[in-house]
Amino acid sequence: MQTRESDLRRAAFGDDPGLGDRVLAAADGPRERWLAAVVLGARGRYAAAASILQPLARGTDDVAAALAGSTLASHRRQLGGHAAAQPLDGAALARALGATGTPDDDGLDPAGARADALLGLAADNLALGRLTASRRLIAAAAEHVTSWRTRVRAGWVSAEVALAGGGAAAAVPHAEQAAACARQRGAVRHTVKSDLVLAAALAATGEPVARERAAALVTAALEAARSYRLGSLGWPAGLLAADLEPRRADQHRAWVTRELHALLPATDPEGRRLARASPWVPI
Repeated sequence: MQTRESDLRRAAFGDDPGLGDRVLAAADGPRERWLAAVVLGARGRYAAAASILQPLARGTDDVAAALAGSTLASHRRQLGGHAAAQPLDGAALARALGATGTPDDDGLDPAGARADALLGLAADNLALGRLTASRRLIAAAAEHVTSWRTRVRAGWVSAEVALAGGGAAAAVPHAEQAAACARQRGAVRHTVKSDLVLAAALAATGEPVARERAAALVTAALEAARSYRLGSLGWPAGLLAADLEPRRADQHRAWVTRELHALLPATDPEGRRLARASPWVPI
């Protein structure tokens, strides 16, 4: 593995999300370019990410094409465009089913591509109110969840489906497992996202001790998102903080508004359209 790919992996999946733009711009080959797009998307630079992901999704490398399609779908979901994400995830699954290749520790392989697409479809269906379909897709993804990264993602989606079904107590173990796995791997971005999912699950239980823990998790996640420039996670963390700290709710929501208005210019036109039309994105 080249040093540049190692650096990109550390930024996408490890302890160094703050990789410089020069290294991102120098990414070469499908795998490096996909990793660069993952980092850009995590920072909320959706237009730059899409300029990499869209050609990759049409490319000849089935694994890279599937991963790129699922990642672009994830970015659409982050902006509230779940219906727009669904066909992207479906196309990614079609490419992943025909993919071949060797296993990869981070899931940059056929199994990881299939898991990403199936879990993405589960998340799409969840937001569209199709919980039964979501559960079936999670079950279908299980046999392809062979890496730490896909285990974490499976934990997120499983927790979110449990929450949507009114099962806060059932959501907590899924979120706990995702957070533990991300921490064990030393994956900063995945830890921040896992802590936000866990905080939402804990808060939904309504138990005072659980809500206190949720508030502490969100405070730490918000600080990490700001420190590492994780624009895709900062504003959701701010919304959770507003719910958990009623006395500072206006302050948190004002910060979320500023973050979103700073993020939109770095978003491609389709992403901006989806965000403005979405009931989940408070623009």
